[in-house]
Amino acid sequence: MSAVNPRRWWALVVLAAAQFMVIMDTSIIGVALPEMQKDLGFSQGELQWVFNAYVIAFGGLLLLGGRLSDLLGARKVFSTGWVVLIAGSVVAAAAQTAWVEVVGRAVQGVGGALIAPSAMTLLMMLFAHDPKELGKAMALYGAAAPAGGTAGVFLGGVFTEWLSWPWVFIVYIPIGVATLAATKLLPAVGGRRGSVDVLGAVAVTAGLALAVFAIVRAPETGWTSTGTVLQLVGAAVLLALFLVMQKSVREPLMPLGIWRVPRLGSANLAMALLGAAWIPMWYFLNLYLQQVLGYGAFASGAALLPMTGLLMIFMTAVTARLLARFGAKPLIGGGLLILAAGLLWLSAVEPTGTFAVDVLPASLVAALGMSLAYIPAMMAAMSGAPQEQAGLASGIVNTTYQVGSALGLAALTAVATSQGAGQLGDLPALTDGFGAAFVWAAVIAAVGGIVTLLTMRSEAAAMAKQPDTTAAAQGDRAAA
Repeated sequence: MSAVNPRRWWALVVLAAAQFMVIMDTSIIGVALPEMQKDLGFSQGELQWVFNAYVIAFGGLLLLGGRLSDLLGARKVFSTGWVVLIAGSVVAAAAQTAWVEVVGRAVQGVGGALIAPSAMTLLMMLFAHDPKELGKAMALYGAAAPAGGTAGVFLGGVFTEWLSWPWVFIVYIPIGVATLAATKLLPAVGGRRGSVDVLGAVAVTAGLALAVFAIVRAPETGWTSTGTVLQLVGAAVLLALFLVMQKSVREPLMPLGIWRVPRLGSANLAMALLGAAWIPMWYFLNLYLQQVLGYGAFASGAALLPMTGLLMIFMTAVTARLLARFGAKPLIGGGLLILAAGLLWLSAVEPTGTFAVDVLPASLVAALGMSLAYIPAMMAAMSGAPQEQAGLASGIVNTTYQVGSALGLAALTAVATSQGAGQLGDLPALTDGFGAAFVWAAVIAAVGGIVTLLTMRSEAAAMAKQPDTTAAAQGDRAAA
């Protein structure tokens, strides 16, 4: 048994800071979007690429990042991820055109895809000796995620209002350099021999990107146009090719036998629909505050703090207790339905609305639903997996959430644009478009809640199924 690392709690600070920054990267740009749109010439429909370029690269490459962490060593991949993230931040901050900004955000996403799985591997290595310490470390690491989301909303407003939007990227440069200097606190463990399914990673990432591109362009080119149809067919072919390769390659990124794990499929479906509803809400709420209500960047960020603050409190102090008492299924299903209610309430926004009436109460209801569903869905996806597949299950459910976010934002941006959200300056048209996006986000969340309550196994049923799953997994490994 390996010796206990005496610097493990300091190392946890480094890993939690990495989690904080990776999550902050998805929230800090929200309030800066209108200023970036003005300076870089994004259309209303294209603006989502500032977010989706990051999410597609991050979500599409998470499994590859985990595989590289196993083969090359987690600390080496963690450090490499920070170098890539810093490089992407420099490009994004210096961008003078829309396409360069999108490239910078994609490079940031690649860095995040290397950092996130290697950080989790390092955490498990540091604390695997003591289940109690591991639980405490996981709680602290998990708390860094909502803290990063909250800080990103606030700092994005501060930087954009009093400095300029490039500072939402510049901030990553000194923090990244400091993190690289602190990696000496992390355990240096060598990798192992094996192959990397690069073609699989390329196929799934390219398929996702092509699907999002087709959906983004569809309102302009037409849903039945030759270009849109060919792009969607191409995306489907690439994603199908990824699945075929996972069945045929010797060391796949995602062994298909993992899907025999009880509740993995239903939990991943819930996470995909949760991301497809939540991320568009956050995106369009930022735009409504600034483009319709006329809020500045700082005021818009401050307006979202109650929502993100509630998320942080519930995720760190309440949801775990409810999960222990009631189990995952009612929390996931109920949380998604509560999120749907908040989104439906938000759909009633008015061109002459106010924060106190049109935004605050509905956003708090939506945040309550998100805080109840997210962690239980993660736990449900991982709880039935054999220990040797727990990391893979974690990577899949994180990927699913990011994929759902990207596709949901693309689809609901198309809905919003078709209902008037592309008409900058026309407040009634903008509001109609944003309201339509909130309605369909509510539909997505409601479907997720209902399907979860109808199809997900309870904890007892999943445990009863577990011996067959473990045997099946062993059979897959033996066959390989």
